[in-house]
Amino acid sequence: MLSPYLRPHIFHLKPIGKAMSTVNANLTYNYKVVRQFAIMTLVWGIAGMSMGVLIASQLVWPAMNLDMPWTHFGRLRPLHTNLVIFGFGGSALFATSYYVVQRTCQARLISDSLAAFTFWGWQAIMVAAIITLPQGLTSTKEYAELEWPIDIAIAIVWVSYALVFFGTVMKRSSPHIYVANWFYGGFIITVAVLHIGNNLALPAGAFKSYSAYAGVTDAMMQWWWGHNAVGFFLTAGFLGMMYYFVPKQANRPIYSYRLSIVHFWL
Repeated sequence: MLSPYLRPHIFHLKPIGKAMSTVNANLTYNYKVVRQFAIMTLVWGIAGMSMGVLIASQLVWPAMNLDMPWTHFGRLRPLHTNLVIFGFGGSALFATSYYVVQRTCQARLISDSLAAFTFWGWQAIMVAAIITLPQGLTSTKEYAELEWPIDIAIAIVWVSYALVFFGTVMKRSSPHIYVANWFYGGFIITVAVLHIGNNLALPAGAFKSYSAYAGVTDAMMQWWWGHNAVGFFLTAGFLGMMYYFVPKQANRPIYSYRLSIVHFWL
């Protein structure tokens, strides 16, 4: 019998002995929202990376900006980074976290409607980026360029995401919380703190604001966000993804579950 930390159902393997005796054979999962985010991962990946090719080409052939302000490198570069990091990467993290948390917790997402809201809300935010950034409507903070109304929308969608994820963990059938969910949970909580903390601002118009911080403090807050966005949005969440899908593809349990917990806390 495998250790309870390496239960075979985590990797969709055939149940062994009584380890699966508590599984509800009639349980169904919400795969619709997973498919939707997976499709948009591809859409935003193609769009964002194509934008990257365009602005890279502008460095060699400046005339490719067509002498128009909204196609200038300085306006398209933040659009490229937002589409790749938050459109492509964000949609991949939503899709896989919703998939993994259901499979490892043996529980359907706690709210289908709230999960659907996170999907449509996140896509609306990406569309808002496409509309505003080429117009030069920006807070000028790298990886946090979107202006205050969109920042509020991001916070609302993100809190909804946290409710769906952690609510599903709380209603789990399995007593154990698999390590991938620790990484996803850490990523969700920390990105919320970073986003809200860095984007505190005083509105001065519909799409104009001034940072609540001044001078060096503003720079420190921005790169507290910027570097930790790399550490949590672009690292911790994807480590959660790897802890589920690498063992599944290898058809083997994690080599050392204790070491994976040490990895998380370190």
